[in-house]
Amino acid sequence: MSHTLFIVNDAPYGNERAYNALRLAGALATRDGQPVRLFLMADAVTCAKSGQKVPEGYYNVQIMLGKVARNGEVGLCGTCMDARGLRDDELIDGAKRGTLAQLADWTAGAGKVLVF
Repeated sequence: MSHTLFIVNDAPYGNERAYNALRLAGALATRDGQPVRLFLMADAVTCAKSGQKVPEGYYNVQIMLGKVARNGEVGLCGTCMDARGLRDDELIDGAKRGTLAQLADWTAGAGKVLVF
C-alpha cells in the first residue's frame, strides 16, 4: 500500500510550516488505511528534540510529532542532525536517524508527497 510522505524543512517555531505539516500528518496518521511517513530535514530536525518546554497555551511540536510517530514512521536527516549537534539519544521515542537513501526510497514508494 502506498503512503503519504511529508517532508518538512522548517524549524518547529518561528513560522507555522512545521506546525501545519504536523497537524495534517497527525490527522492522516490516525485514519485506517492512510499510512504516513514524515521526514525531517534542515532545521526541522529540531522538531524531534525531546524535552521541549514551550509557554503555556502554545503548541508543542514534540507532542504533535509523537502522535505521528506512534501511528506512522518518522525519519530525520542524519547529516542535518549532525550539523545542528542533535544526537540520537536526544530524540523523542519513535523518531529515528535516517539517510538521503531512505528518503529516496520513501519518495519512490509514496502515493503522495507533501513538502513543507
